[in-house]
Amino acid sequence: MKIAMIGSGYVGLVSGVCFADFGHRVVCVDKDAKKIEALLDGVMPIYEPGLDDLVAKNVREERLSFTTDIAEAVRGAEAVFIAVGTPSRRGDGHADLSYVHAAAREIAEVMDGYTVVVTKSTVPVGTGDEVERIIRETRPDGDFAVVSNPEFLREGAAISDFKRPDRIVVGTSDPRAREVMTEVYRPLFLNQPPILFTDRRTSEIIKYAANAFLAVKITFINEIADLCEAAGGNVQEVARGIGLDNRIGSKFLHAGPGYGGSCFPKDTRALAKTAQDVGTPLRIVETVIDVNERRKTAMAGKVIKACGGSVQGKSIALLGLTFKPNTDDMREAPSIAIVEALEAAGATVRAYDPEGMEHARALMPRVAYAPDAYSCCEGADALVIVTEWDAFRALDLDRIKRLLKSPVLIDLRNIYRPDDMRKRGFAYTGVGRC
Repeated sequence: MKIAMIGSGYVGLVSGVCFADFGHRVVCVDKDAKKIEALLDGVMPIYEPGLDDLVAKNVREERLSFTTDIAEAVRGAEAVFIAVGTPSRRGDGHADLSYVHAAAREIAEVMDGYTVVVTKSTVPVGTGDEVERIIRETRPDGDFAVVSNPEFLREGAAISDFKRPDRIVVGTSDPRAREVMTEVYRPLFLNQPPILFTDRRTSEIIKYAANAFLAVKITFINEIADLCEAAGGNVQEVARGIGLDNRIGSKFLHAGPGYGGSCFPKDTRALAKTAQDVGTPLRIVETVIDVNERRKTAMAGKVIKACGGSVQGKSIALLGLTFKPNTDDMREAPSIAIVEALEAAGATVRAYDPEGMEHARALMPRVAYAPDAYSCCEGADALVIVTEWDAFRALDLDRIKRLLKSPVLIDLRNIYRPDDMRKRGFAYTGVGRC
């Protein structure tokens, strides 16, 4: 099949290269000429483990190509995926659908023959109706169907998630579109992933509901962590105890500094705004949003407390800046709020992240960026682990202790054991553990 992927960002690039690896012919489109030039040179615009090798392989085998010419990509394509950004609209939290609408208009102008237009972007309920209206208005004679096919990719594990998905959700009531989408995903049938065919609006809601529920789990365990600290419990054992219940499960029950990234923050806000607009406010989701934002700043308070109640004039070392490991994504990362609060309290911050520092510099210009974890710690009054990169799970702790001015370590991801750290002479603070 020939597939066009409109948008060569995170979702579009990963989806496009995986479809190509299945054997489809895929053309990825982006308006950013510099991004396309870089991709043609084998330079990835994002960090995702294994992506560069997979792109190179499929370009070499002539199944994957890149262009700025949407007509070249769409002409003759049986399925055209819209995978453009839907960021939060400033001021009200609604998803900004301007890129989706613009892509729909451009597709309508150049499509030929029966075309299945697929929204891969995360969009509020009813967006497919609007995309269909735009295409119909632009091309009254067009033979097409609009389908919802949300993505469920975790940054850092996106390729394996795409190739071995928990489920594939397809929203359409058009029999021909269903046949096309079945053919698109036929290479996955050997893996027997559940394919849920549903109506378009239900499919759109599924994506937001899934992300909101996972955000609820993260926020719930973070509040339980606060209870554990106050009452004398261990949040990791609590998480294990409730996670063994099959109705709950252990995933997303890891206490920490709050969720961030490209999905949960904007998707929970968009879902809450959509619910408000139709008169059914989602109080749980609204509370989750508020608690999560407060938590990020509260983590700075934890650092200040561990430093004796003040960080005025002190140097704080941060390891990990991205919202999670195995990505360079800094969007709404907890580190941003933590750094801002520490700087406001009079601290100077030095930081190291294996992949995120280039993006972090624009967001946190006063931070001093170190070339490695150990030079980051040298002479600092305290060390804070913010992101649980593998490189930070087995640090030379004796060396870290020698480098720090004071052996104060605040572990916001509970990587290390409190008893072990105290035996080593650290003043150790974790999350939800005494």
